[in-house]
Amino acid sequence: MMSTTITQSQSLQTVPNVDLKKYSGKWFEIASYPQRFQKGCNCTTAEYTLSDKGYVIVENRCNKDSVNGKQAYIKGKAFVEKNSGNAKLKVQFFWPFTGKYWIIDLADDYSYAVVSHPNKKYLWILSRTPKMDDLVYQQIISRLKAKGFDLSKLQITKQV
Repeated sequence: MMSTTITQSQSLQTVPNVDLKKYSGKWFEIASYPQRFQKGCNCTTAEYTLSDKGYVIVENRCNKDSVNGKQAYIKGKAFVEKNSGNAKLKVQFFWPFTGKYWIIDLADDYSYAVVSHPNKKYLWILSRTPKMDDLVYQQIISRLKAKGFDLSKLQITKQV
């Protein structure tokens, strides 16, 4: 008998391929499932930089408790999983702990990305701009619904 975890991870597909050079740069969080480690965050951004050692440097920032709040910052590393087309990464902020970072939706022009975990308990909708076109957002939402995500948990992130 298969366990639920295996079924869930098999049911979530990543995009076939990610060009990490194009993926690098600054992303704005448009919406996400609320997480303990992001409590009180506004104006959340993630910046990815390719290191010369083959991993990705991850820098997350947000303003605590209001859009003008004190900036919180954390830096980590992301390692590409072999044979994943660069769509599956393991992110590490505190050694030795890693978290799965799966790119499950990505615009052809890299203007938006959707990131999750195979257990579907984490979800981030990212954009290159602080605001996302509503039609694009609705299309992403509709694809997430088809993938079995609980959209009632999705919260819009305040951006300036």
